[in-house]
Order: sequence, then C-alpha cells, then structure tokens
Amino acid sequence: MESVFISNGNVFPVHKKKLYAAMHEPDGVEGVSAIRNAEPSLKEQILEHESIGLLRDATACYDRAIQLEPDQIIHYHGVVKSILGLGQLSTVITQVNGVLAKRPEWTPELNTYRVEAAWKLAQWDSLENYLAADGNSNTWSVRLGQLLLSAKKKDAASFYETLKVVQAEQIVPLSAASFERGSYQRGYEYIIRLHMLCELEHSIAPILQQSDSDFSKDSLNWHARLEMTQNSYRAKEPILALRRALLSLTKRVDNSEEMGECWLQSARVARKAGHHQTAYNALLNAGKSKLSELYVERAKWLWSKGEAHQGLIILQKGVELCFPDNQVPSDAKSKLIHGEALLLVGRFMEETANFESNAVMKKYKDVTVCLPEWENGHFYLAKYYDKLMPTVTENKMEKQGELIKYIVIHFGRSLHFGNQFIYQSMPRMLSLWLDLGAKAYECEKAGRHDRAQMKTDLAKINKVITEHTQLLAPYQFLTAFSQLISRICHSHSEVFVVLMAIIAKVFVAYPQQAVWMMTAVSKSSYPMRMNRCKEILNNAIHMKPSLGKFIGDAARLTDKLLELCNKSVDGNTSTLSMSIHFKSLKKLVEEQTFSEILIPLQSVMIPTLPSVPGTHSNHDPFPGGWAYIAGFGDTVEILASLQKPKKITLKGSDGKSYIMMCKPKDDLRKDCRLMEFNSLINKCLRKDAESRRRELHIRTYAVIPLNEECGIIEWVNNTAGLRNILLKLYKEKGIHMTGKELRQCMIPKTAPLHEKLKVFKETLLPRHPPIFHEWFLRTFPDPTSWYSSRSAYCRSTAVMSMVGYILGLGDRHGENILFDSLTGDCVHVDFNCLFNKGETFDFPEIVPFRLTHNMVNGMGPMGTEGLFRRACEVTMRLMRDQREPLMSVLKTFLHDPLVEWSKPAKGATKAEVNETGEIVNEKAKTHVLDIDQRLQGVIKNRNRVKGLPLSIEGHVHHLIQDATDENLLCQMYLGWAPYM
Repeated sequence: MESVFISNGNVFPVHKKKLYAAMHEPDGVEGVSAIRNAEPSLKEQILEHESIGLLRDATACYDRAIQLEPDQIIHYHGVVKSILGLGQLSTVITQVNGVLAKRPEWTPELNTYRVEAAWKLAQWDSLENYLAADGNSNTWSVRLGQLLLSAKKKDAASFYETLKVVQAEQIVPLSAASFERGSYQRGYEYIIRLHMLCELEHSIAPILQQSDSDFSKDSLNWHARLEMTQNSYRAKEPILALRRALLSLTKRVDNSEEMGECWLQSARVARKAGHHQTAYNALLNAGKSKLSELYVERAKWLWSKGEAHQGLIILQKGVELCFPDNQVPSDAKSKLIHGEALLLVGRFMEETANFESNAVMKKYKDVTVCLPEWENGHFYLAKYYDKLMPTVTENKMEKQGELIKYIVIHFGRSLHFGNQFIYQSMPRMLSLWLDLGAKAYECEKAGRHDRAQMKTDLAKINKVITEHTQLLAPYQFLTAFSQLISRICHSHSEVFVVLMAIIAKVFVAYPQQAVWMMTAVSKSSYPMRMNRCKEILNNAIHMKPSLGKFIGDAARLTDKLLELCNKSVDGNTSTLSMSIHFKSLKKLVEEQTFSEILIPLQSVMIPTLPSVPGTHSNHDPFPGGWAYIAGFGDTVEILASLQKPKKITLKGSDGKSYIMMCKPKDDLRKDCRLMEFNSLINKCLRKDAESRRRELHIRTYAVIPLNEECGIIEWVNNTAGLRNILLKLYKEKGIHMTGKELRQCMIPKTAPLHEKLKVFKETLLPRHPPIFHEWFLRTFPDPTSWYSSRSAYCRSTAVMSMVGYILGLGDRHGENILFDSLTGDCVHVDFNCLFNKGETFDFPEIVPFRLTHNMVNGMGPMGTEGLFRRACEVTMRLMRDQREPLMSVLKTFLHDPLVEWSKPAKGATKAEVNETGEIVNEKAKTHVLDIDQRLQGVIKNRNRVKGLPLSIEGHVHHLIQDATDENLLCQMYLGWAPYM
C-alpha cells in the first residue's frame, strides 16, 4: 500500500500525511513533503504547521481555506483548535458563537470547543448555557465541563455519577491498546486523562462534603505528580489547564500565586517543546501573579528565540525590581530564584560577549556567594575560569597553578552538591590535576627555574584533591574509573599516592565492577603497570582484608579465561568441551569456597546516578539483578572468523544462562572505551525530550579487555548481519554473485573514475537489486510490529551514523552491522577503526557511514527523508549541544597513555614508549581538533577544510548526499560491498 502511495506521488500525499499525523509522527509528515515534487497544498501546509506547533501559521492557512470553501466545517474545526492551542480562550468563544449564529446546525460539532474555553476561563454561567445547548455530546472536554459544573453547583450525586461513566470511557481504549506492542506509548493519552480525573476528584471532594475545614490542595502532591509525567507538551499541558480551573473553582486564599505557578509551568513546557507562540500566551497570563521567577522564564523564552541580548536586559531589570540593592532574600525559595537569575545574567553576558571577562567572573562569583550549596554556581564558575586559562597563562606560569587550584576547587564543590554536570567536571578536574603533576615532574627533571613554584602549586592542588576524595562519594569517581586507571603509571610520586587512594577507595566500594575494569592493567605485559596495580590492590586489601580472597580468585579466573581465549584450534574443529579441554577453569568456578564474581554484563557495569541534587553518599549506582558466575555450559563453540573467537555460556547464580564471546589477538581496549562513550551518548539521548520521544538510542554491550590482546564480549542475542541477510535473499532469487565473479569486478584503484562507475552501475548493481525491505516483511509479519521495527531501524541507524561520523568510525562492512530480529534495531560491532583511520587504508574509505541502496531500501518508500533525516538532525543537535561533556570524555580517551589509537605508519619508528609502556599520543591533539571541528559543522575533504561551517540541517544533508553518492561508492574497496 505504501509503495502505491509513493508511485502515485502526487495523488495521495495528503492521505499519507494524515496517516502519519494520526500516528503522532511529525517526522513522517515532513518526509512526505520532502519527497513530493509539487507545491504543497493548503491542507499539507496546515498538517505540517500543526505537527511542529506553528499554530499561528496554521490559523492563517485555515483562514484562507475558509475563504475558498466556506461550507466545509473541517476548516472551522481547524481554526478553533489552533486558537485553543495558542491559549486564546476568549477568541475561541467569540469565534464559535459567531459561526453558530450563522450555522446553528453545526452546534453538535463545534460546541465542545466553547465548552472547553468556558471552563478554562472559569465562566461558569456561560459553561452552563453551552452544555445545555447540546445535550448529546460527550467529548472529553464536555465531560470535564460537566464534572466541574456539578462541583460548582455542589451537586455530589451527579458529580460522582458522571465521574464513574467518564472513568469507564477512558478504560475501554486503554484495554484495547494493551494487546499490541508499544501499548504504553499508545495508551498514554488515556493514562493522562485518568491522572487528571484523580486530581479532579481529590480537589473537589472537600467542596462536595461542605466541610469548612481549611481546604488543603496537597492531599495529592501536585508537584511530584507532574514530575512523573512524560516530559512533553502533549502530556503536561492538559493537566496544568485542569489545575487552573480547579484553583479558580476552589477560591483559595493563596490562589493567585499558585495560579501564576501553573501558568509559568505551562510557559516552560511550551518553550521547551519549541512552541514559542503558546509560551508567550502563558507568560502574559502569568504576568498578574508578580512572581519573581517570571523574569527568569521570560528571559529564557527570549534566549530560546535567539534574542539573548533582549533577555539580558529583561533579566537585569527583574533582578533590580525583585531584589533591590542586591539584598539577599531570607527564604530558601527566593534565594534559589535570586541565584538562578544571577547565574543566567552571567551566562547571557558570556554568550552575548559584550562584557569583559572580569565583569562576567564577578557575576559567577556572586552566585556562589549567594548560594554556596548550589552545584550550578560552582560549575559555571569553574568552567569560566577554565575558558579563561589560555588567556591568563600564556606567559605567566606562576598564575597557572593558582587558576588550576580554583578550577579544581569549584568543580569539586559542584560535584559535592549534585551530579548533573559530572561527565564534564569530573574528567576535566582529574585531567587538570594529573597533567599539572606530569608537567611538574618534567620541570623537576629538566631543572627549570620555576620548578619550586610548580612544586608548591602542585602540593596545594594535591591537598585539594585529597579533600575531594574524602568528601565525594566513590560512585562519582567510578564514572571516570577508566581515566583513573589509564594514569596508573604517573611519573610524579606524590600525585600517585593520591591517585592510589582514590582508586583503592572506589575498589573497596565496588569491587565487583572495579575488578573487571582493572583486569587489563593487572595482566599487562608491562611490569610497571602490573606492579602499580598490585600496589593499589594491596592498599585496598589493607583497607578491607576480606577482599584478599576475592582478588586472588578473580586473578585465577582471568588467567584461565586467557588460556581459553588463546587455545589454538585446528581449522576444522567447530566445538570444544569445557570438561575436557578447560577442566581447570570448570573446577575453579565449581569450588565450594570460590568467591562470588559478577558476570560482567553492560547492565551492571555502567553506574546510574541519583536523579535529584545532593551528594547521596549512600546511593546505590547498580540497582537491579546481579548474577554471579556459578558455572559454565559444556559446549565451547568456535566461530568461523579469522581469529577463531570462542563462544561460551556462563551459568548465573540467578539460574539464567549468559553467552559471552572470548576474542584472542584483538586489542579490545578501544572497543571498551567506545562503549563507555556510547553509554554517555545514551544518557544524553534519554535526557533530551526530542530524542526521548523518538526513542533514540545506541545498542551497547559489555566489552571487557583481559590484557593488551584478548578480551571477552557480551553476546548480542537475536541478531543477524546485514551481509548474511542479503546473501540469503539474493540466493533465493538466484541472482547471487560468486566470489569468482566478484573478483573479476575488481578494478585497480588507479583506474579512472568513469571505468569504476561503469562496472558499479552496469555489472554490480543489476545483480544486487535493493531488497532489504523484504527482511522486515518476513521477520515482522503483523502490521504493528512491522511498522515499529522499521521505525526503530531508521532511527537506530541514524544515531549510529551520526555518532560514527563524529568519531571517524570506519570499516562498516556487512558483518559489522547487525539487526535485531525482535525489534529491528541496528547494532554496530567492532570499533577498531576509529578517528578516520579508514582514510589511510590502501583503498581509502571516502563515505562518512554506510548508507548503501539496501540500507535506504529498508527505510521504506520515503528513503532517507522523514524519520531517518530527522533522527540524524536530532542526534547531531544533541551532540553539538553536549559538545563540552562529550569532548571532555573523549580527550581522556585520546590521551590515554596505555592505548595506541593510531598505529605508526609502516617503516616509521615505533611510537615513543618509555619503561612504563606509556605512549605519548602525538596524534591525539589532531584527533581532538578534528572531532571538535566536525561538531561545529566544519566539512573536511582529505584534511582540507571546505567552505564555512554548516548548520545542523545543512551538515546532515551534506553527509547523506556523500554517503549515497555513486561516484564515491564505486571507489570503495570491493570487500566493503558498496553494491550491497
């Protein structure tokens, strides 16, 4: 059906848009417009405006439609709905009354809008008249009107009778939705309605019981209930509107302040959803409550429209009005608002760049004085100091130590009061300290004149870090554990003492996770790494003697697993047996006294942070089911690929089986660090409303390096590789090309472009038509799962394409991209080729990610338009917004002295390695710069910058063009299969 829609390109677009609009899929609506050649009709423009919240523009289109077709009621529905959405309630009533005066027969259709406007305006008499005008209608807004009117008249009998009916009406569609996948999302509207009815009942009960006792709203905690709803305008706005009606109905003493709060929340929700017009209306309504937060919200509204300068003026006026002569308010709430306003003033001053740095710094300092226990103040102050560092310290080394001390103090304080910036402040704080220590050691060694100064500075900073170590919770250091371990061979002895204390503290708190994260260093082939690791573990045993046995058992287990990884296998063996070939491993784990050792799954290796501010020293970062190793399945499967990895089954203490892959001759430390990076991106994707609505995520799995060349990887179940899926389909159709035929298509890379293109288009493509969509039809036979799996495929492919491009991830051939046969998710494996290493191959990789014709074919008739493109844009925007924390974590990877990110060119001398095996990653600086430029929209071609930085949409468009360009694809290595 879909392809019919598309082949009749211009006949059906409105129907197809309506389908997507009905499924609340604005990306689909956009996609249909994008692939259509003709000018969009009025209807299409309206659908598009509505799906992205441009209601004023939609109103203008409807107005034009009414001029053209005055007899079509649908246009009147539209115009009134848009005005209602903008929150202009009096206009709604005037409009509907005007139409109904001319067309009384439309009352049953349009009455519901004026009913809704009347109860939102608390015009109870009008409400009664409108409800009387049409007795048969029972839409949701009419039902709410009936309930509120019964409450107003204190008619308990009819109130509870109606309430029962209305509750039942919401349950029917909910139970229907529960039979399908994704039912929670689908039934969410009705869940919100039940939420509203519950609040309505609780608020009205005291009025109906005629009790004169003080009416307390907080029989239900309104604030907490709103927090629990999904963070979207569609979910929150109806609740807030009903609350305003309830407040005006119950006529409480402190009514106006709560009313203002409600309007402010609406303004905030609308602003975050990008509905600026609706937000403006809410701000106007909040105006009469004279709340001090109003200025902050108004300034943020201007900022989000790109008018930061205007925002700053309003904010400064607001601060002077609400807090004259900078007098500090006494109550906690006003203090917080004052602090927040000051911080915003500082950020706007920094953003507009109209002020010199001392003025900005003073603003940030004022915040930390006003609210010494607020994480935001300390974080922004430290971040600003950090930004200024290059300008302050260009020629004066002595100032640098002082500045670093301040930065470290304030980052640490910010972490002491909360975790919302932990991925930015923790890695940065540690890097500044550890790098200064290394610099001080070099100074000392070279006998430079400023070495004494360096020494005293470092001693001060060591002291600060020691204080932080005592104050901060171990789970906070766990978020940067890889970075701490990577600096285990630090040259400065005093720095190492503090570093050892931090690592030991974390180890004692979370031995199960830390032991797996330290394995690669403890089994290192460099003696110094191994010895330092021993020293730290002994330190931990000293703090908690019972860990001795656990550490010993873990080491024995690792040795046996390494033996298993490295066991050589002859060509035709496909399985081995645990009880015969790896008897000692089996025996070890089955010993009665063998320690409990965690099965290292992704779900129990990544710490979860507390969701509310504060240090939470007793927070548990690993809630949920832990499984310990209880034994092994007997069969060890040997996989066919070059290195002969082995697939083993671990039996968990929870009775379940877990599959792992043991990989020899492969340095998994890069994969491991990259999984950590992907987990961080997932955290960002979950926080952002736009990406959460699209359920954007990267599929991650645990990667545990055991030493520099072996490791274990969590097996991803129910997946099939792209190459296998396609080959199977081509073989069925009898058009599959043999290896011999393919080899005849190999062209020397020096051949001219037109020859390569000719072979690509005339020989390869005809034998590999696009057929990937068939896999979705076969794997997901029912319509709901087919549609949701295809959407999941488009979106997960988009996220990884963008993240892969930013990181310069290459080697995306058909075996490194898998698809989940239960969800349609795209899963990437093997992250060895990073930071544009693919550009240095014999056949350089010149496309940014894999988007061959089959990949596009799987996305359905709209191809890369709509879902895929929008998901790319959302991901790219998010990575640009989160540039600082992401770069902060990436820098620590790249400067990790234990991992060689870029192999030296052939014939060149080996990278500089000292006795610790630490590598000075010379290329790291260029990698960091490249990634930073890509995040700013700079396009490079073979290391030459092309043109000015692009906008997000422009950047995504450019990448999609490159990835699908046949002139580029035909030059790719044949083994990468650009034709598939």
